[in-house]
Amino acid sequence: MDTLAWMDVALQKAEESLKAGEVPVGCLFIYNNQIIATGNNTVNETCNATRHAEINCIDQVLKFCKEKCMDYKMVFRNLDVIVTVEPCIMCMSALLQLQVRSIVYGCANDRFGGCISVLEVPKFYDSKIIIQGNVKGEEAMRLLQNFYKGVNPNAPESKVKKGRNTKGTSSTENN
Repeated sequence: MDTLAWMDVALQKAEESLKAGEVPVGCLFIYNNQIIATGNNTVNETCNATRHAEINCIDQVLKFCKEKCMDYKMVFRNLDVIVTVEPCIMCMSALLQLQVRSIVYGCANDRFGGCISVLEVPKFYDSKIIIQGNVKGEEAMRLLQNFYKGVNPNAPESKVKKGRNTKGTSSTENN
């Protein structure tokens, strides 16, 4: 498996996400040296915080297996995941439960990383998974930095009220 070439394809998917106003994460699921699923985040588009690139790919693999009358468990066990950003704790847990063969990721995910950055999720599973990080990590990080320089149009408005009394005193006092 040529991880650098696969990562280039994943980075292209991440760039598509960036242009669509999504967090720029691109993901590929490789089975028998062929891409059977590609994904990117659709959290903003769907208003669903669980629609990460990896979850979208999992859905595609399940559909692929159903259409081809294949055992999804066997397919996942022989699957290599290429993703531009370290999978979050949720996605890492899902990938481990599905027993994917390997995960190759670009940059670390210092806020939500489930491989090693925040929580080492594989420690909770009897997993033989192969994990490789920092594959074209600088390119992946640059895409994230470009996203966070802008304003997410779908982010909820701040709940902080301007000029609010935050000292806990009441405006009406009892005498």
